[in-house]
Amino acid sequence: MEDDRGGSPACFAHKLIDGHVVDPDAARDVARFRKAERARLMEERKRISSADRATMTQNLTEALTTCVMARPGITIAAYWPIRGEPDLREWMAQAHVAGATVLLPVVLEKSAPLVFRTWTPSCAMERGIWSIPVPREGQELRPDVVVAPLVGVDKQCFRLGNGGGYYDRTLARITPKPLTIGVGWPNCDIPTIFPMPWDIPMDYVVLADGTIRQRT
Repeated sequence: MEDDRGGSPACFAHKLIDGHVVDPDAARDVARFRKAERARLMEERKRISSADRATMTQNLTEALTTCVMARPGITIAAYWPIRGEPDLREWMAQAHVAGATVLLPVVLEKSAPLVFRTWTPSCAMERGIWSIPVPREGQELRPDVVVAPLVGVDKQCFRLGNGGGYYDRTLARITPKPLTIGVGWPNCDIPTIFPMPWDIPMDYVVLADGTIRQRT
């Protein structure tokens, strides 16, 4: 005879995102909100003129230098700009000249943590898994500082990125945790990203109008 009394309460332990048990409805709603905000903010940054972009990039790099001083013995992970992100390659080159070891993130496998590979202005580059240029033969090292691009950022320094979760996944596994600095255009400030358990806030946020915000 079929038992119509029902079984045990539904178990959502299999609803894991990077090891975190989450409510599926909440995760879905937050994902939808972030997708819409990401699209809006990316569309806004497309409208930044070349002249304004150059001026704001200078403001950004000057402010960034107050948060992290390039020097021999420090290892700094930056990024290769895509989709209208602030272009820090000149700042990276200057950091290299100052003696810092500069790294770029590399995706070796989709949905896996990043590795960071040494970069110099003259190093050979190749297209990575997302067609983003990466150092071809750089040494893999742990960064002391991670500079991450922002699509959006909230008042608590939680970062809205491109949606792959690579930085959160990676920062959760680096020991000791590096200093994290999110950089972006002035329009990327939003009230909240509705942080989820796996989201890792930035230690500092530096915006291209010269704003510097430290997480408290």
